[in-house]
Amino acid sequence: MVESAAALDVVVSYATPQQEFIRPMRVAPGTTIGQAIEGSGVLASFPEINLVTQPVGIYGKKKTLETVLRAQDRIEIYRGLVADPKDSRRRRAAKKGGV
Repeated sequence: MVESAAALDVVVSYATPQQEFIRPMRVAPGTTIGQAIEGSGVLASFPEINLVTQPVGIYGKKKTLETVLRAQDRIEIYRGLVADPKDSRRRRAAKKGGV
């Protein structure tokens, strides 16, 4: 963590169905998403995270690990979908319609 008037406040977040990780951090200007993730401790807490295959983003918008952070960014590490949303919606519609 960085203690400076120029430091940026950001949050690193990751969630599983059983547990969530939310780590507020102060980082230096010019810090990237990848650097913040590594410094947050999330990779030690969740060894299943693979930054090569799992997308990351800021407030729901996918970004690269090289993206430079801005103040108040919430860095998110995304997991794969368990079910296709379109298939789920079709099943619900069929069930509701009695088809």
